[in-house]
Amino acid sequence: MDKTAIVTGGAGFIGSHLCELLLSKSHKVIVVDDLSTGRLSNIEHLFSSTNFKFIQGSVCDEDIMRDVIADGDYVYHLAAAVGVNLIVEKPVHTIETNIHGTEVVLSAANQFDKRVLIASTSEVYGKNEQVPFHEDDDTVLGSTKFSRWSYACSKAIDEFLALAYHRQYNLSVVLVRLFNTIGPRQTGRYGMVVPRFVEWALNNEPLMIYGSGKQSRSFTCVTDVITAMTALMNNEKANGEVYNIGSKEEITIEALADKVITKIGSKSMKKYIPYSEAYGQGFDDMQRRLPCLKKINQAIGYQPKVNLDQMLDQIIADKRVNHE
Repeated sequence: MDKTAIVTGGAGFIGSHLCELLLSKSHKVIVVDDLSTGRLSNIEHLFSSTNFKFIQGSVCDEDIMRDVIADGDYVYHLAAAVGVNLIVEKPVHTIETNIHGTEVVLSAANQFDKRVLIASTSEVYGKNEQVPFHEDDDTVLGSTKFSRWSYACSKAIDEFLALAYHRQYNLSVVLVRLFNTIGPRQTGRYGMVVPRFVEWALNNEPLMIYGSGKQSRSFTCVTDVITAMTALMNNEKANGEVYNIGSKEEITIEALADKVITKIGSKSMKKYIPYSEAYGQGFDDMQRRLPCLKKINQAIGYQPKVNLDQMLDQIIADKRVNHE
């Protein structure tokens, strides 16, 4: 019998790729997305599949989620307010969407005893400087005066809540912390650095680097992420556990800008913008964000298959098609 997967936020960048993978494995897929950050164009090519259904609605709508989850076999909960720009500009929306949406999903999943995978974030490690980050490391957040940390805190609450449902009601849950997922279809609209750099470089516009540019990140290909998600969903030993999904290939934002400019052959220059100018006074950032991948490797044999150069080539090719 075909399994039915519910994907919240399925019209988003990661969600749309996940839907493709699930459909390729002969699953039925039901997407719930309010299109606040997701785009219909990400999933329009899936509408012709009889195994695909799209519901435009919010994960905060208890009636919708109860009905949808009752009809599914398991839930991939990806719907969230994401991106630094959105977090800084709409902190209330960020907190309410992330926490209440997860409350609704977990409550409905518990009612019908459905397994849930919750997409969390490397942001929950906060300002912890013990790199690489292990799943049991402490969360070190900045002051509540600065809305920048509201996203990390809201996702940490999501994790607490999911694990509480697991402990108190024996709900089957698995949590994944994603480290800078990138790939085709990602938009730079909400502050994602790679699509922004590529779009600026294609237009020969300045690449705006916030802060010193010495801060480093590790980027993960969306195909590696969704493959890991489905493997963890199907692994009973992952029940009640938290896993990093990322890459160990680290690069500074400054070096990333240089790499993008070189690959495109762009005339763009680098322009450095102080954090205070970009996001307002009191903005804080992590200097390094690198995952320990030992736990997920032991669970499902995870190793990232796509390196940064390959990822950038894919993204540049995708953006060129839309640019011309």
